Amino acid sequence: MQPEPAPDASATPMVRFKGATKRYGALTVIDALHLDVARNEKLAIIGPSGSGKSTLLRVLMTLDPLTDGVIEVDGEPLTHMWRSGELVTASKRHVRQVRSKIGMVFQSFNLFAHMTAIENTIEAPLRVLGMSKKEASERGRELLSMVGLADKCHHYPSQLSGGQQQRVAIARALAMRPKIMLFDEVTSALDPELCGEVLNVIRKLGSEHNLTMLMVTHQMGFAKEFADRVCFFSQGKVIEQAAPQQFFSAPQHERTQQFLRAVTQAL
Repeated sequence: MQPEPAPDASATPMVRFKGATKRYGALTVIDALHLDVARNEKLAIIGPSGSGKSTLLRVLMTLDPLTDGVIEVDGEPLTHMWRSGELVTASKRHVRQVRSKIGMVFQSFNLFAHMTAIENTIEAPLRVLGMSKKEASERGRELLSMVGLADKCHHYPSQLSGGQQQRVAIARALAMRPKIMLFDEVTSALDPELCGEVLNVIRKLGSEHNLTMLMVTHQMGFAKEFADRVCFFSQGKVIEQAAPQQFFSAPQHERTQQFLRAVTQAL
């Protein structure tokens, strides 16, 4: 099996799932998924609980291993590598190198409680990227300012609201200079007012930065407004995908229609 010739980089998807499968014992959570995400595309992923949405992000972040299939990031296999013309399991070094292009923000903020906002933001650049303290601190302050927390640099997580903590988490992910940002239900633990704070930051990222963004969300209004494409997951597969206006105004699949009716009735 020979490596495929390198295509035009601008036409290569930033993320490609090729037969990606994830099982936990007898339970198949992601089922032979084929999905491309274009460079700088903003993809909203919606669907019922247990449909595989968050697992999709976790395998892309290599937090959970794939059972079968291949994921490519920026034209390179993520958990595989080419050796003597064969695609084999990647070395830890290769995985780290490719994964460095990805940043992730979780539902729970996962900040270090004993570190201030700026310390949380610069910890990974110092340890992983080998930045100097001066360079990392300058970048950390810029990022905290960008998410509206310039005056909170020396506050500890316990001194910040949930929305502020989530914005620190976004700044921390951006500090690693990723090309891809993953958001896993980042507003689900927040009340409506704080939810708006975080969504405004994500809007700003989408409009001002060249980032490919995958967002698992239950915020249908935000998905309709913000995304370039919406994917509906059910039982580990993409049941339907379309541009937001088409997706929400004229869903084609019966399961999609059922889900959207249920969401609308719950509002």
